[in-house]
This record gives sequence, structure tokens and C-alpha cells, in this order.
Amino acid sequence: MILGRRFWILVWYGILALGLLGLWASVYWARRTHWKNLDELLRAAGTAVVSVGMLLLLHDVATALAPPLLFIALAAFIAAIVAGRRQHPERRRPSGGIRVAELPPEQPPDAQDAEPSSAPAHSGSHERP
Repeated sequence: MILGRRFWILVWYGILALGLLGLWASVYWARRTHWKNLDELLRAAGTAVVSVGMLLLLHDVATALAPPLLFIALAAFIAAIVAGRRQHPERRRPSGGIRVAELPPEQPPDAQDAEPSSAPAHSGSHERP
């Protein structure tokens, strides 16, 4: 007996709706970006499949079909992680786990771009900025 079965059924129907909406949006953007968002497609498909599997378990319908669906969803989520790392290598973290921001190389400020407060003070000069 699952406590709050009706509550969890409603939750998983909501997750299914979000998964289908995400799948629709991912397919829409994939068509515009020439299918370069494979990780998003796999995440959305995994969300829809896991919610169908959980709903089958909660409704006690086709319970033999639910575990393979959950396994397929897990495989889709793992594939999404792998695809995301391959598509976006610039988002990888260094081995230490700390993301290092890419800073532009420091260049000396031009004389024209320098602010008056950062310019060295000249002794004896009474000019106002």
C-alpha cells in the first residue's frame, strides 16, 4: 500500500505534462538549431518515460512494463549527461571541481581611457579634472 497514492498519481501526471511540454519545446528548438540540442531532447524524453513508468506502477496496470520503462528513462538521463558534455566542452569544470572564469588578458589602460582618479598626481599642478 502506497500512502497518499492519489497525491502521487497527481504529482506524476504533472511531471508527465511537464515532460511532454519540454519534449515539444525541445523538438521545436531542435528543428530551428539543426538538432544540436540532443541533451535537452533526451532529458525531456526521459522525464516523460519515467513518469509513464511511475504511473503504471501507481495504477497497478502493466506492472511488468514499468521497470523496463524506468530503466530506459535512466539510460536517457545518462545519455543526456554524456551528450551535454560532448556538445558543450567549454562548460566542463577543471579537475579540482572549481569553475575557473575565463578572464581577458590584462592590458595597460590607454592614456585617453584612463580616469582622472587613476592618473598619477602631479605635484605643483593646479588643474581641475
